[in-house]
Amino acid sequence: MKGFNIKFLPEKKSVSVESGTDLLTASIKSGIHIYNSCGGEGVCGRCKVIVKKGKYVTEHSGRISEKERKIGYVLACRTTPESDMEILVPEESRLGDIEVLTQEAKAKRLAGLYTPAEAIEEEHYKTETKVFKHGPLSTKLFLKLSPPSIDDNCGDVERLFREIRKDKNIPVMQMGLANIKRLPRLLRESNWKVTTTLGNRNGTTEVVLIEPGDTSDKNFGIALDIGTTTIVAYLVDLKSQKVLGAKASYNPQVDFGEDVISRIIYAQEGAGLEKLHHAVIDTVNTLIDSLAKEQKLTLDDITAIMCAGNTTMTHLLLKIEPTYIRKDPYIPAVNSMPVIRAAEAGIKVNPRGLLSCLPSIGSYVGGDIVSGVLASGIDNTKDLSLFIDLGTNGEVVLGNKEYFIACSTSAGPCFEGGGLASGIRAMKGAIQSVSVKKDKLAVETIGKAPAKGICGSGAIDGLSVFLQNKIIDRSGRIKDNRISKVKEEDGVKRIVLVEEKNSATGKDIIIDENDIKNIIHSKGAIYTGIEVLLKESGYKKSDLKHVFIAGGLGTALNIRSSINIGLLPDLPEKKFEFLGNTSIAGAKASLLSSEAMDKAYSIANKMTYLDLSTSSSFMNNYSAALFLPHTDIELFPSVKGL
Repeated sequence: MKGFNIKFLPEKKSVSVESGTDLLTASIKSGIHIYNSCGGEGVCGRCKVIVKKGKYVTEHSGRISEKERKIGYVLACRTTPESDMEILVPEESRLGDIEVLTQEAKAKRLAGLYTPAEAIEEEHYKTETKVFKHGPLSTKLFLKLSPPSIDDNCGDVERLFREIRKDKNIPVMQMGLANIKRLPRLLRESNWKVTTTLGNRNGTTEVVLIEPGDTSDKNFGIALDIGTTTIVAYLVDLKSQKVLGAKASYNPQVDFGEDVISRIIYAQEGAGLEKLHHAVIDTVNTLIDSLAKEQKLTLDDITAIMCAGNTTMTHLLLKIEPTYIRKDPYIPAVNSMPVIRAAEAGIKVNPRGLLSCLPSIGSYVGGDIVSGVLASGIDNTKDLSLFIDLGTNGEVVLGNKEYFIACSTSAGPCFEGGGLASGIRAMKGAIQSVSVKKDKLAVETIGKAPAKGICGSGAIDGLSVFLQNKIIDRSGRIKDNRISKVKEEDGVKRIVLVEEKNSATGKDIIIDENDIKNIIHSKGAIYTGIEVLLKESGYKKSDLKHVFIAGGLGTALNIRSSINIGLLPDLPEKKFEFLGNTSIAGAKASLLSSEAMDKAYSIANKMTYLDLSTSSSFMNNYSAALFLPHTDIELFPSVKGL
């Protein structure tokens, strides 16, 4: 089959592709990551590139303006080469360097996820500060065995087990055939001094590894947060309980679709599941290898991995068919995954190292939320609390030590910059806050860099400012005003946040009426989810003692702005607290303590999942929330005064 050479600028990376291969696929093959949120379906219009040289065939798209078309813009996913080509990927189409939240922030404070040396009493929250008993997923134990004799003639395996039980009260142990085969020679050549690695595997202690001599000081684990957008890894010393390093990266699966539904659909196509699996595994392996090299460790020193991720991400990590997650009645292949060898999933650590995943609740509330609830500590207190993870799937959990009820609100991608005309993820140059100074709009970007676009926190801030200053009305329509510059294109009004001469892209950074409508629909879904959980449980919002907000958006979110637009309930701001990356916090705790892992399973077992798609209460209340802040302004007394 005829092939063509595609060069991507400004990196000058080239790749050879067969005839009929679209430019988006070519970019993925070359390692150039182009922003797209629809998985190459030609719907989102985000994968715009500029053809500098070459012949091609492209589909007409309303996402490309006439002005852009004259410059040479095309959608990468809808364009195939007919000759060698040179393609410029413009600034607005690049993923860039994302601001990834690796810190646990305050997540461990209320939950008591401290090591003994870090434990601090927190009287403010009226809850016990609890230190989970140290009992990691894998433990190394140095043993000095007594040699056999006529009077002590038990077998080598039994001798090893006997010595382990002197130190550990372990009623049940198992050992694989491979270890049994090498044990006789190993014991004798090491003069009966060996180190055993014991793994906590599905309720049974397994002798995972046997090494000559004393290697008990070299035992390390990895805590993983496999997010839809990002992947975070901690390297943890399983003996001292210290975090030795943290690394983060984009989840490269974004090349195949921004949300889980797009990826599930892609997984059904040919080798789609294989590609999605290798995309995440290769990244995980790169992060682990980098962490190990920084600490001058070998991969053999890493014996345990604990993973937290949503249900779809966990399936793709393990290369498990995810198709039925999105099909009625929405059943995943597994909620509680048994502990397996990390090598079975393709993760490159010690070949006998273990991999455990935090349990999911259902198709759309996964192990990352269980991990978050564990990290929030709301299961330790009688106070009614709300846990919110803001993202493409806005998961909400209501409860206390007695019970939990959870839902997923399918808020859409706009809180991560998707679905907005100038939307980008939280990266350098993203507008993260909007204000009015001297009767003019003012913006602040991440890293104080020239504006490339606007991220979720900036969009929420913007709507609040627009509403307060009557730049938009409560339905989201843009009004003529003296504060902002308003343009109109194809009958759609747009507010110019940064003019083209001052932006990093050479284009206006804008929010238009379609963007505002998207944000209103997303905030309406989150708020209604909260409203329905309270109603189903027989509570009012005034009964809430704490509202915990997790995830990357939470760290930059303006609470006042979020209340003003009706994203969050109208409560005193002191009730809200940002917890940082609770998914990684809970994963780390579970890696270091079987007690914490047991608590995670307890949380999962007493959590009820409410499917909002079948809830008449949700549909009846959702339409009322599609107003700023709400159709019923009496629900937002502090906003009414504005």
